[in-house]
Amino acid sequence: MKFPVGSVLFFMVVCGLICFGDEKDTLEQLIARAESASASQQLDIYLEIADRESKLAVDAYKSSNLEDGHKALQQTVAYADKAHANVLKSGKKLPRTEIKIRRLVARFRDLKQNVDADEQTGVQAAVDKLESFRTDLLKAMFGPKNPESK
Repeated sequence: MKFPVGSVLFFMVVCGLICFGDEKDTLEQLIARAESASASQQLDIYLEIADRESKLAVDAYKSSNLEDGHKALQQTVAYADKAHANVLKSGKKLPRTEIKIRRLVARFRDLKQNVDADEQTGVQAAVDKLESFRTDLLKAMFGPKNPESK
């Protein structure tokens, strides 16, 4: 009886390692994968890239590396925009995308409170752009199904 339990446990460990192996991809590898992935896979990859870039932006601003922080902030908005465009085109995973973008907005609002006044305008511009993406997604989810009928 111990043999099947051990085999099942081994199988679960192997499956776990395979599933979580994607987390080890570097940002550059994710970007390369996103360009060659199918449209259905691109959304998840773009959101993962945006999330990682946002964490890099926060870390860069905390360590007073403003140039890298600004670049990561722009990359976050760019990849969130790609995810936003992708999800509006497909019409799938709207709520999930909106939630992830909302988390990015919250992260940057917290960041805005902790950066110098000179840098707050750049962070606020990113927040505003991300909020416009969220608004588009919310309109797609809850707006009229046929906009011409109004």
